[in-house]
Amino acid sequence: MSEAAEAVSTEVEDLKPKKLTNKAQQGMAPFTGCRQSDETGISGEGVVIEGCVFATGHTVIHWLTPAPRGSIAFFDNFDDFIKIHVSSHPTNGTIITYDDGRQTIYTATGEVKNNEPEESRPA
Repeated sequence: MSEAAEAVSTEVEDLKPKKLTNKAQQGMAPFTGCRQSDETGISGEGVVIEGCVFATGHTVIHWLTPAPRGSIAFFDNFDDFIKIHVSSHPTNGTIITYDDGRQTIYTATGEVKNNEPEESRPA
């Protein structure tokens, strides 16, 4: 290491996530995708996707089929994922569930419902 370069800190406090102005936004929202039916017969029913939406909007999904490892797909934003894999198959009745309990339900009739967990609702 050159004398001009500083050593990288490994102290816990220095490594904890914090707001940085010169970096991309931080944060992520893990989710699962559950299909109540499978109109194509390819992905199956039940939880068929695990994914994550990053603070920048980028979305990564992991198809849990076919076994043993499935496949990975990347999207510039969550809406692109929904258009391609959810809205285009309305009869599947897809439920997106986030790790905090929030759900977005895409019904077979094309209706979209948002459910929040009880503990996050105002009293």
